Amino acid sequence: MAPRSLYRIVAVAEYVTWTLLILGMVLKYAVRIGDWPVLVAGSLHGLVFLSYGATAVLVGLNQRWPIRRIVAAVLTAVVPYATVPFDAWLERHRMLDGVWRTEASDDPRDQRWPDPWLRWMLARPVLLAVALVAVVGVVMVTLLVIGPPGGRAA
Repeated sequence: MAPRSLYRIVAVAEYVTWTLLILGMVLKYAVRIGDWPVLVAGSLHGLVFLSYGATAVLVGLNQRWPIRRIVAAVLTAVVPYATVPFDAWLERHRMLDGVWRTEASDDPRDQRWPDPWLRWMLARPVLLAVALVAVVGVVMVTLLVIGPPGGRAA
C-alpha cells in the first residue's frame, strides 16, 4: 500500500468517525437515549484519531515533510472535518506522491536522524504495523484510564 493510500484511508476514517461522534452527541443530548452513543462513537473516534496522528507522522517522515507540516496534519484531526481541506491541499501540492522510502538515496535529506530508523522499519512492514498498533493501543488505554475530557459523569 502506497503512502497516499494509507494516509487517505485513515483520513477518511477520521472524518467518518467525527460524523459518528457528532451523531452520538445528538442522540445523547437531543434525543436523550442515554450515554452509549457517545461512549461507542467517542471510543471509535479516539482510536481512529490516534491512528490518524500516527499515520500522519509516518507518512510525513516518509514524504520528507517539515515538522510544522506533520504537526499541522495531526492538529487538523482536532477540529471536526479539518482533515478534508488539509488532505485536498496535500493532493494539490503533490505531498502524498511517491513510494515508501526503504532505501537511502543521494538526497541529503536521507541522512537526517530519523531516516535510517524509518527505512529500517519500512523494510519490515509487519514489525512496523505491530509497533504502531502497540503505540496507539498504549496511548488509547492510558487515555481511557485518565478518563474523558471534563471528567467522568457522576
